[in-house]
Amino acid sequence: MSQNAVSALDHIILLLLASLIVGASKGGLASAGALAVPILSIWMDPLVAAGLLLPIFIISDVVGVWLYRHEFSTRNVLLLIPAGLAGVVLASFLAPFVSSTLAAMATGLIGLAYCAQAAAKHFRKQDAAVPFHPLKGAFWGALTGMTSFISHTGAPPFQSFVLPQRLPKMKYAGTNTLVFAAINLFKLPAYASVGMMTGFNWPTVLSMAVVASIGAVLGRRLSQWLPERAYYLAIQTLLFVVSVYLVAKATGQLM
Repeated sequence: MSQNAVSALDHIILLLLASLIVGASKGGLASAGALAVPILSIWMDPLVAAGLLLPIFIISDVVGVWLYRHEFSTRNVLLLIPAGLAGVVLASFLAPFVSSTLAAMATGLIGLAYCAQAAAKHFRKQDAAVPFHPLKGAFWGALTGMTSFISHTGAPPFQSFVLPQRLPKMKYAGTNTLVFAAINLFKLPAYASVGMMTGFNWPTVLSMAVVASIGAVLGRRLSQWLPERAYYLAIQTLLFVVSVYLVAKATGQLM
């Protein structure tokens, strides 16, 4: 087999792997979706990868919303969706003036700060749920929209607000899915206006969408199967991995 053939096969595998991860994140494995752009960035420009993945996110969002149509936190959804819209609008104006490297660094540091705080509370045995706070939610929701717009990495600010509330795992998963489904729709006009939604190979996009839809169903099944404690440990581990990646990548670009 030629090197070109091997390279083409590698690309297909990476595309399908990224799609499966996106779908799994919509099925309940929150934070996993943030790994999709880094995976495709191995051989593709990150902005191109972000544009290619947006329709995959949206299609798998439809599956995820249907799967979780009865399981979500109403007050969180009603607060975080409009706050996320405000963040997307703000990011669309600020994006030309804000370094994506600094944005990635800030997003990663937010995730690491939450992980450190959660670990400290665990060791001090202070694991009580934090009450829902609308003003804090508006802030974190807007930040979620901004970071999601820039690089599909809205998980750290979202989880910094929602995870401490200790929602039942399936209600948490449904809240994550519904909020990001709305934010991804909000991003579509801005992405299209700057040419990030053109030049697709639509048979490839369709194949990715099918894999992502399967991933959403598998993600929900896995979320249901995992014990509550193990589920939240998995989510926090994914958040830590994504945050470390963002900080490391941004540090390398700044040096």
